[in-house]
Amino acid sequence: MADTERVPTAVDVLQSAAFGANPGLWPLPSAHDPTSTWLRAIALGGQGRYALGRAELDTLENALPAGHTVLSLAGSTRASWSRQIGDHRTAERFDGLAIALVGVTGGVECPLLVEARCDALTGLAADALGSGRFALSSAFLDRCGRTLAQYPSWDLWRPQLRLRWVMAELAMFSGDGPAAVRHALDARERATDIVSLRHRVKTDLIVAAAYSSVGDLDGARALAYSVLDACSELGLLPLRWASAMLAHGIGEGGAAEKVVAESAALLGRRGGDVIAV
Repeated sequence: MADTERVPTAVDVLQSAAFGANPGLWPLPSAHDPTSTWLRAIALGGQGRYALGRAELDTLENALPAGHTVLSLAGSTRASWSRQIGDHRTAERFDGLAIALVGVTGGVECPLLVEARCDALTGLAADALGSGRFALSSAFLDRCGRTLAQYPSWDLWRPQLRLRWVMAELAMFSGDGPAAVRHALDARERATDIVSLRHRVKTDLIVAAAYSSVGDLDGARALAYSVLDACSELGLLPLRWASAMLAHGIGEGGAAEKVVAESAALLGRRGGDVIAV
């Protein structure tokens, strides 16, 4: 009897949209359990469909009992979306809730709990960074790094990558451009073999920003436009806006400004109040 090819389930499809090779998939299948609801929200947020994503998280939070690990992931997701539009105060509140749900130590050790804990810690580090509290940001990153170091055999690519993103950002904001480039390139090396196109593109955007912090404007410009093209192709509207903002910030005028304005307007219609130039 010939082998039959396995038909992807809705969870498979949502996993591919959230953390895989099909981030721009639309429409998305419905979710029927907490994890797939979170995956659907992640995919929607990656496409800039914030209002729909928030509705998925509302459903998730209303359905789960207090203390469920996925509630922590939902809180970190809300925080990430808030940071993307510059609202670090709201983001910090959601990240604080996320870490309160899983704690900084203890609990039943499993990859999902460690991911949730690290999401909250790197989120808190980014929140502190956004408000100029660099020492506090560094402390949260150190805690996340120590947490990940306890599980060297686990495939925790996403928190490992997020840790290096924020390490690069902290170095940039602290005025240490060479360290920013090192952390960004470390992230890029780790992203080489991952299946998530969204995370690979986001990593390239971090590298572009790091290049700009050491005065390599040609390298930053080329990579920013490469990211912009990839985001346009993949339907990653928030990263398209961010890459155009970077290009505009390093001296690219009318073309980048037009993309920023167009992306901001579309994000606004999808529930994200971002800033145009």
